[in-house]
Amino acid sequence: MINLKEIAFKALEQNSSIPIDLSKDILSFAESGFKEFKTQEKVASAFKKLGQRNISDNLAITGLKTTLDTEKEGPSIAILGELDGLPVPGHPFENPQSGVAHACGHHIQIGSMLSTLIALKEPEVLTRLSGKITFMAVPAEEFVEIEWRNNQRKKGKIEFLGGKQEFIKLGFFDDIDIAMMTHTTPRNIKFSYGGTDNGLVAKFVEFKGIASHAGANPESGINALNAANIAIAAINAQRETFKDEDHIRVHPIITKGGSVVSAVPDRVTLETFVRGASIEAIKDTSKKIDNCIKAGAMATGASVKITTLPGYLPLQNDTNLMDIYVNNLKETYSNKDLQVDGHSGGSTDMGDVSHIMPVIHPYVGGSEGISNHSADMVTKDYSLAVIESGKMMASTIIDLLMDDGKKGKEVLENFTPILSKKEYLELLRELSSEVFYESSHNIT
Repeated sequence: MINLKEIAFKALEQNSSIPIDLSKDILSFAESGFKEFKTQEKVASAFKKLGQRNISDNLAITGLKTTLDTEKEGPSIAILGELDGLPVPGHPFENPQSGVAHACGHHIQIGSMLSTLIALKEPEVLTRLSGKITFMAVPAEEFVEIEWRNNQRKKGKIEFLGGKQEFIKLGFFDDIDIAMMTHTTPRNIKFSYGGTDNGLVAKFVEFKGIASHAGANPESGINALNAANIAIAAINAQRETFKDEDHIRVHPIITKGGSVVSAVPDRVTLETFVRGASIEAIKDTSKKIDNCIKAGAMATGASVKITTLPGYLPLQNDTNLMDIYVNNLKETYSNKDLQVDGHSGGSTDMGDVSHIMPVIHPYVGGSEGISNHSADMVTKDYSLAVIESGKMMASTIIDLLMDDGKKGKEVLENFTPILSKKEYLELLRELSSEVFYESSHNIT
């Protein structure tokens, strides 16, 4: 009997330099979300080098995709990689032009995605599978540069601030049944799997007061910085009301604290995420945070505008799909190399995808550092992170699509979506709001 996985692995090993070189090339010039123009070019070039001709690019500004079609009826599976870095000053591979770096390992995800493509495009493998495999390089997973992205939203260039959100809205997941990707981690493991993540909404807050001379007549002004400080203190006073099981995280920063020290600050801006383990917990906490922000304005006589934008939904891994993936891990690795994940306070827009189709989002080691997003987070073992993770994805897809896609069809039969696409878009639009509050208690 032909062992498709051995054939796929051999093909990948013979071409392992291609995905590793791509990962390192992307690392050398990191770009932030919806700005990954050079990164898109590099991925497109790699697709073409592998003989792919059906490449769609400029999707949600900088995304792209290509498909392997077995030309036989079966499930349609997407393998995802993420294009963007994030601002991490001091990272050893910081882009000197922007301060952006791949401190979350998205360059590795793209390499892993390409590894899976190399393994599965081998004719002896592909001709024995049923269905389609689409390789999606998606922009803007990191939920950063909120003010800039919100301006892009106001200009009509995007509606949502995350790349997969835009991909869903624009219909690029309409013909996809199952989605998978592997994320990197600096934890001392080979692979981990099965965890859940928080969802979030983002808030951009603008306090307005009245400027006056801070030394000569501060009493004539209204101090917007005091309003922001009171709001943050009120948020901290709410923390004891957060339920442990909701995994609430609220972490505001002041992005503008005044213009000059000699003037009472008349404009102060603040950003924060409101994270939680369920949509209901996020909504409830969001209301509490709004009240805290309004309290700062009320106490000082300032006014405040609160812009709430939909972030990401909580991540859920599909258990049936995960079982198939884990069986492949255990054929290669011992239990000491593997870890079952619990709940994470972080967030990803893969959570959005998990609400409408079966998804897995495991992690691969091979990196070092304090944590993802830290200035010392770098990948050391590219063979593990890029090649071995690609093998595990390819093995899982072979299991799903062989025998006329039997196992893939079983995964779909046992999956009930949390939201339809229509319900998903309605929810995100419901979570978006802009409230103006004055100390006179008027809300419009």
